[in-house]
Amino acid sequence: MKALVYTGPETLDYREAPEPRPGGDALIRVAHVGICGSDMHAWAGHDERRPAPLILGHEVAGTVVEGPGAGSRVTVNPLVTCGACEDCRSGRDNLCGSRQIISMPPREGAFAEMLAMPPGNLIPIPDGVPTEKAALTEPLACGWHAVRLAQRALDRPIGEARCLVIGGGAVGLGAALVLGALGAPEIHIAETNPARRAIVSRTGDFRVYDPMAEEGPDPVDLVIDAAGFEATRAAASAAVRPGGAILHIGLGSGAGGLDIRRMTLQEITFIGTYTYNAADFRDTAAAMFAGRLGPLDWPEIRPLAEGARAFADIRAGRAAAPKIILMP
Repeated sequence: MKALVYTGPETLDYREAPEPRPGGDALIRVAHVGICGSDMHAWAGHDERRPAPLILGHEVAGTVVEGPGAGSRVTVNPLVTCGACEDCRSGRDNLCGSRQIISMPPREGAFAEMLAMPPGNLIPIPDGVPTEKAALTEPLACGWHAVRLAQRALDRPIGEARCLVIGGGAVGLGAALVLGALGAPEIHIAETNPARRAIVSRTGDFRVYDPMAEEGPDPVDLVIDAAGFEATRAAASAAVRPGGAILHIGLGSGAGGLDIRRMTLQEITFIGTYTYNAADFRDTAAAMFAGRLGPLDWPEIRPLAEGARAFADIRAGRAAAPKIILMP
């Protein structure tokens, strides 16, 4: 099969690769697979968990061609967990100590023509929903999970909360769409890329602004940091009201930015949020398929063979769309 293989820092090679052996898994012909920020991080050589050579990619939808569910179109939950540990039994399977995710050894990713996955990780796609939209389930589920955790942490319902999302990529935009679906009355999105701001502003009733040139909102109840850099953590610390909450999804860098003194003196809740559990993934897919998160018409589709150029364009800021999806 053809695959886009990460071979070293900022290097991707479109070449032949061994087809996966499914064993008891389902064999899936990949139709669409998105480029995630974590893929970018690995491509840049900044993720020791993803050593070269490796097939990256975990935001995927396609058709089962062999094994359970053969013939069905599916979106794929890329987290494979044990199902038996305390975290799995309590519904926090995203924290499973033996979890695996495709695009990280020992599981190759989905920037390829074929992928093998356990049948329990597959969700059927209804007729009428294209696979390029279904491939957005994974990044949107990250936002869904963060908003669910925020509902538990806030002292008021989401339907009464003033919200700020930092970062207008697919995860940040997905979080904003979930907030909108839950009735948040005020949603601000901070995004530095002007072309992306134009796209994001059309996706919902948001105030989209440039944090480098414009004032942010008055103190908000909830900040979702979908970028995860020192500067965005500092911005989140400054933007949240006393007693509010910061939900941190982004993995841009690992140190600095939080105003710990202010967070302590004003009882600001900080929650790190990692991916989603299986229920979040299913709920996100159901909301998407029912149209609750909008038309989902904002990704850019490119051929997998041109994936190396897509990575370079994202790094250089030439990609306006919140998500580039590759098509084998």
